[in-house]
Amino acid sequence: MSAIANYLRSHRLKSGFSRRELAKIVGLFNKTQVGRHERFEAIPSLMAALSYQAVFRIPIAELFPGLYETVAEGIEERLLALESTLQDSAPRRSNAQQITARKLEWLNERKDPEPDDFTE
Repeated sequence: MSAIANYLRSHRLKSGFSRRELAKIVGLFNKTQVGRHERFEAIPSLMAALSYQAVFRIPIAELFPGLYETVAEGIEERLLALESTLQDSAPRRSNAQQITARKLEWLNERKDPEPDDFTE
């Protein structure tokens, strides 16, 4: 597995926890698992990632930004492929046409930038 940026180790060190303590808090079997997550030799399970988020009060995407970016890039590629397939398809039934139209509408809405929370 290639090196993917994550900030688990820096948050653990900032908190003063040892790997053993963090493993116990998160509910892992041993400190080795925490070390493997820190070095990105293993991807944390969803339960472990959510536990890290709960401990440090940092969103998973911020604790593991490299993993998030890798996942997000794959999603974007697959959504583009789906959109292309949907645009090229010609459903015969009106119900299927409505479903395809709704999917394309959703994909188009998704492309719009998210509204700024600070605008009035």
